[in-house]
Amino acid sequence: LPFEFSSGKLFDIYRKVPKDLTQPTYTGAFISILCCVFILFLFLSELTGFIATEIVNELYVDDPDKDSGGKIDVSLNISLPNLHCDLVGLDIQDEMGRHEVGHIDNSMKIPLNQGDGCRFEGEFTINKVPGNFHVSTHSATAQPQNPDMTHTIHKLAFGEKLQVHKVQGAFNALGGADKLSSNPLASHDYILKIVPTVYEDLSGKQRFSYQYTVANKEYVAYSHTGRIIPAIWFRYDLSPITVKYTERRQPLYRFITTICAIVGGTFTVAGIIDSCIFTASEAWKKIQIGKMS
Repeated sequence: LPFEFSSGKLFDIYRKVPKDLTQPTYTGAFISILCCVFILFLFLSELTGFIATEIVNELYVDDPDKDSGGKIDVSLNISLPNLHCDLVGLDIQDEMGRHEVGHIDNSMKIPLNQGDGCRFEGEFTINKVPGNFHVSTHSATAQPQNPDMTHTIHKLAFGEKLQVHKVQGAFNALGGADKLSSNPLASHDYILKIVPTVYEDLSGKQRFSYQYTVANKEYVAYSHTGRIIPAIWFRYDLSPITVKYTERRQPLYRFITTICAIVGGTFTVAGIIDSCIFTASEAWKKIQIGKMS
């Protein structure tokens, strides 16, 4: 048994140096303190990065929300301060043959300016094909002589609302659009390119939303009778490209590996520096002793 125990020491790669063969120095103490502070700083930095999540985005061609039945939820909130609520209506049409005038489901009209204006809030669905929806007086029983289409768009969003601070997307690109100083009789065309967007959290749960880009133009439109019938048009088309945001966290093994590399690397470099300084110091002492002798 003593032989086996003593032979087992042959496998020890961490040989111990007796204390009486070591020599402490002020330089070594200073370097050791710097090493500990440096290691602590890097450790806290890596720990912060390990705890925090990062958002990785990618692009691919596909329809991400196949369970939606080919529908997209739309939320619209717009104010027309100079048009009575009885005249305001929402019309929806697309290339699948849908043509709905005066959509009223899940919508609300709030009088403004003592009844002279109107705020329209509505939630509805559109098909995943090119089309348009527009705010106009087309559904009114009697058309006004000079309908005023100056407006402010508070919100236009598609799909599920994403409340993620790290994702800065164009989910409500028209929010805050102000056309109060435009020609009251002008029609407004907002041309939208809708981009499907997927957000996947750490648990693997996916949420589906849509970003969009917008271009707009303003013009005066005449009917076949020569009357001016302005409207606010939102013409949309869908992009085949899907944007996906994925939450990710650094794996534990990578964190441990990084910490080991920091500790080992710091002490190794510090040991080399301390050894060089000590060797140079001893050599200088020998030179000085040689001169004195």
